[in-house]
Order: sequence, then structure tokens, then C-alpha cells
Amino acid sequence: MNTLQLSIVHRLPQSYRWAAGMAGGAIELNTLAADDDLIGLRLLSHDGAPAWDVMQKMRLMLADIQVECAIVEWQGEPCLFVQRSDESAAAVRLKNQGVAIAETFTAQPL
Repeated sequence: MNTLQLSIVHRLPQSYRWAAGMAGGAIELNTLAADDDLIGLRLLSHDGAPAWDVMQKMRLMLADIQVECAIVEWQGEPCLFVQRSDESAAAVRLKNQGVAIAETFTAQPL
């Protein structure tokens, strides 16, 4: 069975950017919204070495459709970072390959 079909990712709530002079390797929180913001996806379904393997497969999937991304360790876990402008294309590609994307719900008063 395809391990990607058993994968669940969650979009990190913050915006990020490449640290100065470190594109592709280091990120930092971005407090000011910018066109070149990054969004991060974190795996909810895998830990440890399997998480890195799954993220690598996702990175290759996105590369197939020319979506640039990078896997960076963030808060002790591998996270996949893509440009905000590519978020929709990345989400569609991952969903079409069987990856579930967890959504955050906010409770509304009755």
C-alpha cells in the first residue's frame, strides 16, 4: 500500500521566510506579510525516520509539477515549505495523490 495514502499533513498557522542568506536551509517566522512568504506543512501521521521518507516523497511529487519546495527541520520535525503563491497547486497535487490535509476548525457560538 502507498504510504502517502496513509499520510495526514497540517498547515502550520504562521508565515515563514528564508533566513537571510540561507535560502533552502534555514527559516524564520515572518511577522510582516509579504508576497514571498512560505507556508509549512507538518506531518501528523508519521514520526521519526518514516516522516522524513514521506516528506521526501511529497517533495518529489511537487517537483513533478514544478512546485519548488524544501524540507527543513522545524521544531524537531521535518516540515515541507512552499511559496504561499504555490500553496493551492501543492494542496491539489498532494490531495490527488491520497494525502489528507487537516483543516483547523473554529467553534462558532450557537
